[in-house]
Amino acid sequence: MPQNQIFDLLLRNTRLRGGQALQDIAVRQGKIAAIGPALAGTAVLEEDIGGRLVLPGLVDTHIHLDKSCLLCRCRDAGGGLKEAIAAVSRLKRDFTIEDVYERGARTLERAITQGTMHMRAHVELDPLVGLRSFEAMKRLKRDYAFAIDLSICVFPQEGMTHDPAVEQLLVQALAEGADLLGGCPYTDVDPSLQMKRIFALAVAHDVDLDFHLDFDLDPSWSHLEEICRRTVAAGWQGRVAVGHATKLAAIDDAALERMTAILADAGVGVTALPATDLYLNGRDVNHRAPRGVAPVHRLAEGGVAVSVATNNVLNPFTPFGDGSLIRMGNLYANLMHLGPESFGDCLDMISTGAARLMRIADYGIAVGGQADMIVLDAEDEADAFGGLAAPLMGFKRGRKSFVRPAAMLVR
Repeated sequence: MPQNQIFDLLLRNTRLRGGQALQDIAVRQGKIAAIGPALAGTAVLEEDIGGRLVLPGLVDTHIHLDKSCLLCRCRDAGGGLKEAIAAVSRLKRDFTIEDVYERGARTLERAITQGTMHMRAHVELDPLVGLRSFEAMKRLKRDYAFAIDLSICVFPQEGMTHDPAVEQLLVQALAEGADLLGGCPYTDVDPSLQMKRIFALAVAHDVDLDFHLDFDLDPSWSHLEEICRRTVAAGWQGRVAVGHATKLAAIDDAALERMTAILADAGVGVTALPATDLYLNGRDVNHRAPRGVAPVHRLAEGGVAVSVATNNVLNPFTPFGDGSLIRMGNLYANLMHLGPESFGDCLDMISTGAARLMRIADYGIAVGGQADMIVLDAEDEADAFGGLAAPLMGFKRGRKSFVRPAAMLVR
């Protein structure tokens, strides 16, 4: 490389996943221009990373910003899934654009400073809330574009086929900037008709799909195979994902192997949501509650695109959360008995694998890729994941987007 190379950003002495030698990363015009030891050249901004681990920005495939941070309004709403839906339903008729924006921004900023740089926000549309939450999401998407790429998925949380106004709202949102469409068949009076209508809308508007699906531990019925059949019939392979799918935690090995093959053949991705799925599932058996989380690492072994994501933060569905995907991946590893030999696979579920599920182009730390990078307070991948290493700083398209100074002891 010529000595007079000038870059926008030079990260010196970084440690990359799977690498032993320290590497420099050079960025120009938002893209990674070079990676190598002791790169020659200068930069507008040069940072010595000191041998710490650098990862691509993390990817949250499933979060509800519109109903986050509601605990102060419904602290007595503990219970199962139906109770959580009902509690939020009572509140959302009074949601304003400003209210949703403020709560969403609070959660979004937490996620950004925990290293998330791509996010799919699922937003409820129905006559109770209208398009107010959607309008707030569009503002958040615009205002925080310097730090995160926010994708807006509109969906009918409380059913669709009972009221034509719901479908009209979905169509209006797609016309006004929604990025993709979701569904929630298990709350609909006619689940199969909802799936049919949602797929028809997706094909008509040429958008991807992401369903809430099979959210319980009763293996006697499931909508997952129908989703796969409709995916293939529509030619939408690789463009459909489902979240929860917790029934997969309640079937035997043979059934799981069969379902893995069906998902892989249909190109349907699956997102596990450990915090919510653990909190809401298994309440009927008290202290003997099962784990109740889809074993997506097993699906990944069979070629299925998988991710682990946040879902809800500080609301009746999940009354805790700090926006950390590393913490969520760590929680998943704990409950699935995954040790250090699998930590890399778990990191993939919040980074490369999640990017594949969301069809994010130019993802990863490679020459020519988008310069979305975070620096963790650790030198080793296993220590970073197992020890919940804090992100120290992030660079979105090569521009510094957040800083979290490392903790220091004062003697």
